[in-house]
Amino acid sequence: MATVDYSALDFKDILASLDGAVVTITINRPKQRNSINKNIIHELITAFNLCDRDDRVRAVILTADPTAPAFCSGADISGGWDLLWDEEAEKEGEHAHRDSGGTVSIAVSRCRKLTIAAVNGHAAGAGMTAFQLPFDFRFVWADAKLTFPFVRRGIPAEATSTYLLPRLLGHSRASSLLLSGSTLPPTSPLLTGLYHTILPTRDAVLPAARAFAEELAARTSMPAVAYTKALLQHPGDSIEENHMLDSGAIRKLGKAGDAEEGVRAFRERREPKFGNTLGGQREEWVPWWRRLDIAHLKSKL
Repeated sequence: MATVDYSALDFKDILASLDGAVVTITINRPKQRNSINKNIIHELITAFNLCDRDDRVRAVILTADPTAPAFCSGADISGGWDLLWDEEAEKEGEHAHRDSGGTVSIAVSRCRKLTIAAVNGHAAGAGMTAFQLPFDFRFVWADAKLTFPFVRRGIPAEATSTYLLPRLLGHSRASSLLLSGSTLPPTSPLLTGLYHTILPTRDAVLPAARAFAEELAARTSMPAVAYTKALLQHPGDSIEENHMLDSGAIRKLGKAGDAEEGVRAFRERREPKFGNTLGGQREEWVPWWRRLDIAHLKSKL
């Protein structure tokens, strides 16, 4: 793909910058408590799709303008729930509707690079779901107030959270979080294990996430990360099937230059210098599962 100047992209509600091999995306709606509107959904999907295809990028951080108290206060419902509806899709009937937060979750999940949520403020709604759950790592401020408030707003949990949260924390804790809508700190037993690192101050969150991203970007293989994420997200139905899948992945990558470099670096007691990339490929790269066309599937409801 053509080289992207992230800082020059015509975004209105987010900022994006590439520094080394790390892209930092910043939610930039401080006057609206970094809440979500229709435009930010489009911009985030665009940004993550670009990062997925850009072989310069090895890690992506999502954070927020720190002048607002919230990392993301959820959907901007000052005008009602209108931001949830796509007028063009609605013309086709209810089956054509796609939850906007869920489209962000899928874009983040499909990004084959390392993804990190740097939660430097309070988070509610989609700020807990789409902007955290599909990420590979989550860093958070210790005093952040966190909530999945959906049942207290008259709607069900969204943004694929009913799929992701039980897999991250277990069914019992996911039920407690989603069915109560309680506001909790990241140190709550119900959230144990969700966060990679809990930081004492808001200002410490992004630098910690950034240092972690740079360390991983320098010391991990891009194709190895992509295949490992794919195996985690698309496992087989049995241990035997998973054995077949990871065997194929090891066979394919074991012949690549990064695998040889990993062995040489180990023997020479030095840091590896991985050079293999994904070549900007996306659809044709999918190795073993059938990617669903969510735009044209009918809802099961």
